[in-house]
Amino acid sequence: MDPTVGAAPTVREAGDPSTSVLAALRSPRRLKTEILAGLVVALALIPEAISFSIIAGVDPRVGLFASFTMAVTISIVGGRPAMISAATAAIALVIAPVAQQHGLDYFIATVILAGLLQVVLSVLGVAKLMRFIPRSVMVGFVNALAILIFTAQLPHLIDVPILVYPLVAVGLAVMFFLPKISSLVPAPLVAIVLLTGAVLVFGWDIPNVGDEGELPESLPALFFPDVPFNLETLSIIAPYAMAMALVGLLESLMTAKLVDDITDTHSNKTREGWGQGVANLVTGFFGGMGGCAMIGQTMINVKVSGARTRISTFLAGVFLLILVVGLGDIVALIPMAALVAVMIMVSVATLDWHSIHPRTLKLMPRSETLVMLVTVVATVVTHNLAIGVILGVVTAMVLFARRVAHMISIEKIGDADTNRDGAIDTRVYKVHGELFFASSNDLVYQFDYVDDPQNVVIDLTGADIWDASTVATFDSIQRKYASKGKHVEIIGLDGASLERLDRLSGQLGDGH
Repeated sequence: MDPTVGAAPTVREAGDPSTSVLAALRSPRRLKTEILAGLVVALALIPEAISFSIIAGVDPRVGLFASFTMAVTISIVGGRPAMISAATAAIALVIAPVAQQHGLDYFIATVILAGLLQVVLSVLGVAKLMRFIPRSVMVGFVNALAILIFTAQLPHLIDVPILVYPLVAVGLAVMFFLPKISSLVPAPLVAIVLLTGAVLVFGWDIPNVGDEGELPESLPALFFPDVPFNLETLSIIAPYAMAMALVGLLESLMTAKLVDDITDTHSNKTREGWGQGVANLVTGFFGGMGGCAMIGQTMINVKVSGARTRISTFLAGVFLLILVVGLGDIVALIPMAALVAVMIMVSVATLDWHSIHPRTLKLMPRSETLVMLVTVVATVVTHNLAIGVILGVVTAMVLFARRVAHMISIEKIGDADTNRDGAIDTRVYKVHGELFFASSNDLVYQFDYVDDPQNVVIDLTGADIWDASTVATFDSIQRKYASKGKHVEIIGLDGASLERLDRLSGQLGDGH
């Protein structure tokens, strides 16, 4: 069972009737929603895939074919129903140097190796690391994503014909007001059809999908990269493949968790991880640039269009291929203003508005807000969600360690025993708190080695020992007392703390 299974009884498994393919096929209304959602996503994927191909320095067809194979494969082997995987900017940025410096064959070999690494890492349990991502990082991830989705539309709104702006406004109005009237047809699809029809009827000359790059005219075919199968090739592609594998897994697992929260269902993160690997393997062998989960298109599919099953993901890939190969001339006429409006609405829906409300910011601990800001700023500056999440997690860990480090106390409780002459014979110290490297470093300075009596008792009933650093600290304390001819006894420990002290004490050197 996936370790991220929640305890809340209201959370359903991703295999329950709400996400079941068979249930959707038996429900005309659900099936219509899935089909139309897949069509909307396919339309939104086209300019994105072309743009990411340009970022990676490869032919647009490499990105378009990758989006087709990724979506279709992950719909079958993935663990998160309704999530969209395709060519992404993060993956394009990571492996672009391979295409620029070594050519397409090495580029595709990198994608294939990355897919293999993702399968291996997932089988080894990398999905379990999701439990270490705090809520504040997730909120920062979502907010940064909303900003990146919006800023990615700016090039289509700068230095363009003035007519683009009212068309975008009309598209936004349609998507805002139509769901209040009817939900029979996804509002983004209505906006795209309406704006495309208006542009064609009135003959307006504005940027369209065809301006973004050449669309393919044939189906993807098997592709085997022509590279030497030796250590030199491995040394070239392995660093980029590992970076791609980690970035792809992190973005996909974060997106899967976000969809879990939106749909109130639980998904198998381990299956999603190795599913991403399999999808990248298939994509590589069809000459695609690889990819991972796409948060923007996933939000279109799940949040805006209401899709819940694998059908929408599968059809998004199928429709994409049909549109670019069979109907390329028609698709090329879709105005970019329509797709920009869709993506702006996605960014608005993605942003966690509650998290930036003044009342929330006032109530939230400053450390939580700082973690969210670090995640947002790092992501927006680097345009890499993986870097933002990693820095956010590191910040959260540092702040947590700092906070816990100040939660220990040492109490000198007086005279436990006296000798025959009535002189103090034993001193007792009571230590309270969680002892690990950050909190135990200063512990050695809290004892009076010169003036304490012959016997010293350190009572750890109210404490726990978590690491070797703490054991080394107590060894140092005992050595300092021993150098004064005094004896130290440590009491009050049990369980893992006692086992850790008994196993490591005296085995860690003298600290020099």
